Amino acid sequence: MKRILALLAAAALIAGCGGGSGGSGNRLSIATGGTTGVYYVYGGGLAKQLSSSIANTQATASVTSASIENIKLLATGKADIGFSQSDTAADAVNGTGSFTEKQAVKSLARIYDNYSHVVVAPGVAAEKVADLKGKTVSLGPPNSGTQVVARRMLEAAGLNPDTDITKQQLSINESVQAAKDGTIDAFFWVGGLPTAGVVDLATTKPDMKMLDTSDVLAKMQTKYGKQYVGLDIDMNVYKLEGTVKTVGIANVLLVPDKMDEQLAYDITKTLFEKKAQLVAVHPEAEKLDVALAQQVDPVALHPGAARYFKEKG
Repeated sequence: MKRILALLAAAALIAGCGGGSGGSGNRLSIATGGTTGVYYVYGGGLAKQLSSSIANTQATASVTSASIENIKLLATGKADIGFSQSDTAADAVNGTGSFTEKQAVKSLARIYDNYSHVVVAPGVAAEKVADLKGKTVSLGPPNSGTQVVARRMLEAAGLNPDTDITKQQLSINESVQAAKDGTIDAFFWVGGLPTAGVVDLATTKPDMKMLDTSDVLAKMQTKYGKQYVGLDIDMNVYKLEGTVKTVGIANVLLVPDKMDEQLAYDITKTLFEKKAQLVAVHPEAEKLDVALAQQVDPVALHPGAARYFKEKG
């Protein structure tokens, strides 16, 4: 009897483990970002589609600090799918920047581009990144891709992020509230369009502004490579006027490198075959494209994802 109970307990444990073979009792945790960022909304939509499309699978989206934390969760087996900026992912596989050793992750797809937002609170005098010297500025939460980009942008503008500003490390939700309250002068946010938190701020404080950051792009490219590109934000997405030139960076969807090949294939297939449903959740999903999705260097494609793309030609 004891032997039978032990076998039943072992079977239950195996059945409850996530990240198993494709479609066999999978519990998938998707590491996203803050609740008013695109990662979380997109991740929630993806979780719904994975749960309904892959047999015996239950996926959930988890709130995180985003890129750096997501990669660490993947590498330690605490998450199964994670959103990340490509610059942070490059640091991860090379064991540089925020990572002291190479992280065991692979990519499923490049999904859409992030836009750097340098948001200035109403009444604050600043026209470019260098003008933030001496001001109280949030660089984004610890272990976020936003903080990586913010520090690099400030350095490219000739500022020391640790001494030339009064540094805060706030989430997008906290940054928006602090800008409303006047307790910070500006904040960095790196995300898709539109970001709900910035929509909220622009709606309640339409005299906020966003800085043109194109002047720091060349120095960032020289030091870190062409993964940083110039993009324009049409401020109409925030119900404001004009266009703001800024620094862009691609987003990738990552998984542990040991993920079962069939499961990685099934996730990738669902991502693209349920594009319309994902677009209904957030417009950034419209950018899903099979050809663009494979541009994930220096992070290797997972064999399951590579098989899907090969089938699609």
